[in-house]
Amino acid sequence: MPQLNPSPWFLIMLMTWATLMFIFLNKTLNMLFPSTPAQIQPKAKPLMPWSWPWL
Repeated sequence: MPQLNPSPWFLIMLMTWATLMFIFLNKTLNMLFPSTPAQIQPKAKPLMPWSWPWL
């Protein structure tokens, strides 16, 4: 059974791994640093007088 020369396959495997790691590293870094949440100003609710039913 003939043996395959490992040198071209190793280079192909290494370049494939490096490409996938580069793609997934970019996706991972984008998920680690999300955009900061917007500061929302709370709306002031109008104060209504309490109405007590037993008074």
